Amino acid sequence: MGPLSAPPCTLHITWKELLLTASFLVFWNPPTTAQVMIEAQPTKVSEGKDVLLLVRNLPQKVAAYVWYKGQIMDFHQFITAYTIDPERIIFGYAYSGRETLYSNASLLIRNVTKQDTGSYTVKIMNRMEETKGVTVHFTLYLETPKPYISSSKLNPREGTETVILSCDPDTQDVSYLWWINGQSLPISRPWQLSENNRILILYGVTKDIAGRYECEMKNPVSSSRSDPVTLNLIYGPQVPRIFSPFNFYLSGNTLELSCFVDSNPPAEYSWTINGKFLQSGQKLSIPQITTEHSGLYGCSARNSATGRERSTFRRITVVGPCHGDLAGSHSQ
Repeated sequence: MGPLSAPPCTLHITWKELLLTASFLVFWNPPTTAQVMIEAQPTKVSEGKDVLLLVRNLPQKVAAYVWYKGQIMDFHQFITAYTIDPERIIFGYAYSGRETLYSNASLLIRNVTKQDTGSYTVKIMNRMEETKGVTVHFTLYLETPKPYISSSKLNPREGTETVILSCDPDTQDVSYLWWINGQSLPISRPWQLSENNRILILYGVTKDIAGRYECEMKNPVSSSRSDPVTLNLIYGPQVPRIFSPFNFYLSGNTLELSCFVDSNPPAEYSWTINGKFLQSGQKLSIPQITTEHSGLYGCSARNSATGRERSTFRRITVVGPCHGDLAGSHSQ
């Protein structure tokens, strides 16, 4: 066929009139060397843009073309038709006003919307003396938008809370994929996915499934991945540990103790001696100690987010100058 050109005469026509026109036509199977094909131009179509469903390898002696939305060729799915003799265009129930049918059977759709995605069918018909016919199906996909992740909670408490991640927007004719820390979801974890994989449910989040999540939308013509969303796990504290160079100190020296526990957010620390509060902070330093500083030292670690508090204790003995050798012999 020649260059694209719209037919000179357009009109709306009743379904009975279309059937009457089609009664003089039949369908045929074209030679295998010239298989009719449909190609979208451009192949990646963004919403609001135009797309041409270009028909290639069109047979000779064509009498009419009929386009349908979907793969069911019925009255309500009929978009438009073109007859060559007489040369005219026919509009159907599925015609939106944005479609243009050209003389080479190609269909232009302007200002594409999500509702335009899906299957299209074109019937190519010939006169009765040609005992042949063809029907061609084609699926139109929109370029996938960049997805984003919505989360029911970004700071879950360890092992106690359920997190629901949603890959948005909800789009037809795409597949959804999930990634954690740059890797596809391992099958050994208790993931729960919705039927189309768009929603990911995490029960009792632990350290091994916390981290950076991404989702991907994919169809046959394009794919797009979201920005990462990080699950910042709230956990701890466990039992803290007290670090000290000695269990025995010589009076007159400086007592130095430090406390550590794994916790997110970081724990708040406090110190006691024999059950009495000394000070707050992760480190304890007491200069010029005396034998009165002997006792049971306690470190308490509290996580304000989880509401948990754990403590540990260590006995420290301070000896007088005459016991210097004893103090040095008990270093750790």
